[in-house]
Formats: sequence, C-alpha cells, structure tokens
Amino acid sequence: MSADQPTNETERLEELRGYEILDTMPEQAYDDITLLASEICGTPIALVSLVDDGRQWFKSRVGLEATETPRDLAFCAHAILEPTDLLVVTDAQRDERFADNPLVTGDPKIRFYAGAPLVTSKGNALGTLCVIDREPRELDPGQTKALRALSRQVMAQLELRRSVADLERHERRLEEYQKQLERKNAQLAVLSRTDALTGLKNRRAFLERMEEQLERLKRYATPFSLALIDVDHFKTYNDTFGHLAGDGVLAGIADLLSREARGADFVARYGGEEFAIILDNTESDGARVLAERFRKAVERSTWEHREVTVSVGVASCADADADVAGVIAAADRGLYRAKREGRNRVARG
Repeated sequence: MSADQPTNETERLEELRGYEILDTMPEQAYDDITLLASEICGTPIALVSLVDDGRQWFKSRVGLEATETPRDLAFCAHAILEPTDLLVVTDAQRDERFADNPLVTGDPKIRFYAGAPLVTSKGNALGTLCVIDREPRELDPGQTKALRALSRQVMAQLELRRSVADLERHERRLEEYQKQLERKNAQLAVLSRTDALTGLKNRRAFLERMEEQLERLKRYATPFSLALIDVDHFKTYNDTFGHLAGDGVLAGIADLLSREARGADFVARYGGEEFAIILDNTESDGARVLAERFRKAVERSTWEHREVTVSVGVASCADADADVAGVIAAADRGLYRAKREGRNRVARG
C-alpha cells in the first residue's frame, strides 16, 4: 500500500529542497550516525532517508547498496505521516501495508523496520533515520530512545550544513558587493579626475601627475617640461557665438592636443579655456618644438565660425629641488609673454 501524502506536502517539499542536501556526496557526519544507529539497534541496515516528490533518497546508508527507491515502495513515506511518532514494523510480512511490497518479497527482504522522523523546527518531516533487519524483531526502550536521539542529531547536522551554506552564500555576496564597490570607487576615481566636457584629465589629476613627475626627477634625474595653452580671445568667441559654440571649440582643441601629444605626455584641461601638457623626458628645445606643433595644429584646423588660435607658455624642469607651483608659475610667465607679444605664439617662461 502506497502511503498518503502529508497534508503539508507542498511546504514539506519546499523546506526539504531548501536544505540543498538531495543528491549530495557522502559526508562522514551522517555516516557516523547511521553506523551508531546500526550498532545500537543491532540491525544490519541503517539509513538516513529523505522523502522527495517521487523517491526516497539515502544521504547515508549502512548495509545497503541502493542509493534510492521509488517513494511508493518506501516505508519512510509512511513514517513521515506521523512526525512525532516512531514507526515500528515488527514483521513486514504480517503488516497489510507492506506484505506485498517488493522490498519485502525481494531484496533487501525487509522484515523489521523502525524509522524516527527527521522533523524541522516548522514541524515538517523530511524523512527518517531508520534501521532495518531481515528478521522480525523489536527494539527495547533504550534502543528506541537512542534512535530518536540520533534522528535529532541528523537534523542538527542538516541545520548546521544549511547554516554553513548560508554563511558561504553570504560571504560570496559580500565579496561580490565588495568587488562592485571597488569598481564603483574606481569609476568615481576616474570621474573625479576627468573633465566632463573634453574627456581630458582635470586640474586635480594634473597636479597629482606634476607631483609624480617631480618625484621621478628626484629619483632618476629625468627632466620634463610643461606647456600651458590658452585659447586666444575665447571670451569674445563665447560672447559672439554662444557657450555651446565655445564648448565645441574646447572639445575640438582637446581632441587636437590629444592626437598631437606623444604617448608618454599628459594632457589635461587646466581650467576654463586653458590646457596643460606635461612633456615627459623633454628638455627646453624639445618642449619648444612640441609647443609649436600644438599651436600649428589649432591654427591649421577648420572651425565653424572663425579661426581659432592658442598661445603657449613653456617651462622646463631639471632641478631636483623644484616644486609644482614654481614650474607652473614659470610656464604661466611664458604664456603671459606670448599673449603680450601678440598671441598665437610660443614663449618660454
């Protein structure tokens, strides 16, 4: 006779699957409990059986080769109907529920069965810790008490296993959150050092790079130069053609400077209509040549409303005792001289 389904079958199956135990590999903790159950009860077979939708699956087994059986043949399917009681079948051949069961009439030739339900804190019976013999028999009170105690230990292991799995999932989530946070922080770091209009590095990033250049100069005696570039008569351009047109000029110049600069050079928007280019490993003469290249690139380009030119101030640094402010001030003096001398030219600071 097949067992009826428990009235809470949907909830029971949901909770069973929540333990994520079905079809897992053998574990010593469960095998120790089935061994103890077999020894204490004096039976050749002991099982930790979990009753799934259409089968009973054995998490641990002693004295039996099978890993599962159909649910409609399972003694444990009957045992879970009464979660608070131990199901004891002293002689299966004399019990109308099991007399013609293939597990009784054939292998493993069950005659005696005792199953202690594995009950969750919600009252759902997931399966049993059961002991089986091929001869009719009974359990004494001590064996009955021990079987119940061991079934509680199975549940304790299931709870512990689920807690560990939950903790591992939580740790993985934390790791993923940490990675996401690091990615976001990296993006924010880039954004905090990037000019939104031109896509160039901004003044903050420029000043940081200047500190790095000076440190490199002190360590390796590597000279560098700085070019400060200002758009000539930009205020007039803005006032005449509008801020959108002015923004277009700044974005266009940023693109030109990026293309004309060398790979090791550092191009930044210094502020307003000013740009700064750190010329790596470059002395005065080389800086002048590069500054002229930048100036000519702007002058030769085609602009929407009128021609656009730039003035460039250049300063070179080979002094290990120099500071950022001093180098910038020198380039700014060159820029002021270029403007004073008529704009659209390069001058040294």
